[in-house]
Amino acid sequence: MMIVQMILWFMITLLLYVVFRRLYQIFPYPFMIPVLTCTVILVLILTSLDVSYDTYFSGGKWIDALLGPAIVALAFPLYQQRELLSKYKLEILVMVLIASIVGILSGYWLAVISGYNEMIVSTIISKNVTTPVAMEVASMTGGEPAFAVIFVMIAGIGGAVTGPWLFQLLGISNFLGVGMAFGGASHAIGTSKALEYGEREAAISSIGLSLCALSVSILGPILLSWFS
Repeated sequence: MMIVQMILWFMITLLLYVVFRRLYQIFPYPFMIPVLTCTVILVLILTSLDVSYDTYFSGGKWIDALLGPAIVALAFPLYQQRELLSKYKLEILVMVLIASIVGILSGYWLAVISGYNEMIVSTIISKNVTTPVAMEVASMTGGEPAFAVIFVMIAGIGGAVTGPWLFQLLGISNFLGVGMAFGGASHAIGTSKALEYGEREAAISSIGLSLCALSVSILGPILLSWFS
């Protein structure tokens, strides 16, 4: 029975992704990105059928296991644009520092102003880095790694959905700004969105994702201790 459940939820997840990815290709609106539409539909299915997360994850974990290789695969556009990255290394480092500090402080002040407890405050500061790093930062700062995953998803999906509209509103088209905004604010999900803009944007986003993860893991605990 367990094997059947594992295969069933794996196939359902895969099928939903294929369907909504196809719909996104036909209707390329930001709110139609597959990671958002699939998540919403899966939550509705699991809730309506009263299926526990553990039951779903028995099959979903096979897809989750691909997260690591998928992130590593983002190094390919990074390698292709290595000369470009070398040329703009100073600009990239400055943007990484700014993105990290803004990401940490925006999460911190949002939680404080909203009146959340110390655990939430300590967790949300890691929202702008990829999931494994966010969970580790949350553990270091006294937060809850499970909640960190939720905040990372919100930041990733939110950035991928609102990013294109903000770029259009603010007139941002430079590949450095677009790439770093996606990678520094929305990590892996944002980087996949940046790839739609081009290889240069994806390369900048990839290195932004990596360097912001390193930067936040160092700056997060330091800034939190200063404000606590």
